[in-house]
Amino acid sequence: MVKNRKSDNPLGDLYDETGKIFGGGDKGAAPEDAPGAAKEGAQETVDETEVSLSQDELEALCRASVCPGCDVYKAAEEIRLRALADTENVKKRLLRETEDLKKYAGESILADLLPVLDNLDLALAHTGNLDGACKNFVIGVDMTRKLFADAVKGHGLVQIEAMRGGEFNPEVHEAVGTMEDGELDDNRIAQVVQAGYTLKGRLLRPAKVMVVKA
Repeated sequence: MVKNRKSDNPLGDLYDETGKIFGGGDKGAAPEDAPGAAKEGAQETVDETEVSLSQDELEALCRASVCPGCDVYKAAEEIRLRALADTENVKKRLLRETEDLKKYAGESILADLLPVLDNLDLALAHTGNLDGACKNFVIGVDMTRKLFADAVKGHGLVQIEAMRGGEFNPEVHEAVGTMEDGELDDNRIAQVVQAGYTLKGRLLRPAKVMVVKA
């Protein structure tokens, strides 16, 4: 009778006919390889993880990595302070330019109106030899001149003080020539050729005068 192999060899299910374990080394290798594969997968997961920092955290790291006493920190701090100072200066300059623009917005218009005042002054300067019939005309021109002067004065236009015998001031007077005058000392105004004006304290047009020179 043929005996049952299973009964003769209780471990027959694990061995083949040649006595080798079924599956070679594949089944035994798998448990050892599995942890390694898991480790490699975990390593890849860690390597692929991106580090994200906020701006505040990044600045904190930068400050922590730079010594306050080193040259790099001092140079960076100097650059930062200089940039802040430049920014503040630009801001002040823009504010000043904006205020000046508003303050002197009508400068070009008032400058164009100065010839009107010049012609009225010229007309009044040649009224000495007129007869009585022209008296009312002269009064009308004088009133027109006063009304016009008051209107532009309301916008900051002021006539520069210049009269015969006054001292010549190169800041507000322009000498168009010199002349001798026995009644006046040197550097005195002998004649006012054209009136000058300032606009809100700034020179708009200097007064043109003749100056006494011995």
